[in-house]
Amino acid sequence: MSTLETPKSGTAVEEAPYVTIVLPCYNEQDHVIDEVERITKAMDSSGYTYELVAVDDCSTDATLAKLQEAAPHYPHLRIRAFHRNGGSGTVRRIGTQEARGEIVVWTDADMSYANERIPELVQILEKDSTIDQVVGARTSEEGSHKLLRVPAKWVIRKVAEMLAGQKIPDLNSGLRAFRKSVARPYLRLLPPGFSCVTTITLSFLMNQHDIYYLPTEYAKRAGKSKFSFVSDAYRYILQVLRMIMYFNPLKVLMPPALWLVAIGFVKGVWDMIQHPFYFPANTVMIFLSGLLIGSVALLADLIVRSRGE
Repeated sequence: MSTLETPKSGTAVEEAPYVTIVLPCYNEQDHVIDEVERITKAMDSSGYTYELVAVDDCSTDATLAKLQEAAPHYPHLRIRAFHRNGGSGTVRRIGTQEARGEIVVWTDADMSYANERIPELVQILEKDSTIDQVVGARTSEEGSHKLLRVPAKWVIRKVAEMLAGQKIPDLNSGLRAFRKSVARPYLRLLPPGFSCVTTITLSFLMNQHDIYYLPTEYAKRAGKSKFSFVSDAYRYILQVLRMIMYFNPLKVLMPPALWLVAIGFVKGVWDMIQHPFYFPANTVMIFLSGLLIGSVALLADLIVRSRGE
């Protein structure tokens, strides 16, 4: 990804900060500076050393110009500009890889998240070393396509909870803080789109990293939503299955394998009773399908366990 960075003068950001806030910006010209102001005010009052990395994802409006114009007034602001649109996940991945802070915060520039509470997320990580990630768990849904989005997200979250074996109050909140050292091995798994937040949640959970869910307000976003219900919902559920397969394939594959074997066996017994020494082709296919899927599950689990990471 080719980028340019706005150089900063002065000594305010010479020393490595404690917190890096990654702020993806794509066509947010009408409110991006308000968001920068809100985050800056909260962090200045907190006493934490920080840098605010605003990444312009090749906006087609004046977002980048607005940021560059405001940069001299915000000594902790660092601007990154992509020459092609990489997606929310790409922005967060690169921003996290280049973060100088020990704690990395993800949020959005659409005025929807309570960014004035970012210091609160950081404080929880600072006070409790057993917690590796703090998620701003939304107490309401104000996104677009609400009638479709709420039940779809509930179903996806329940699937994730079943596969992960843990309760997940908010699977894909865009407001979160985590330890960079813990997240570093999982950054390569982040997809380019919105499901990156789902990925980082499941990556931590599947590797027994503790996540704290902090209830937060969620406002209606400013500007136009980039969320596409059909394509993004499909990517979310696909990413959930992909991540569980990556860390624990037996959770996905073994249940259907056992069910098919059991159904095939029971059906075979029934067929034997009805027609001695005759097995219909569908009985054989059901039983063999279960055996094949079970074999793939065991092989996938062996690969996961032998993978050096």
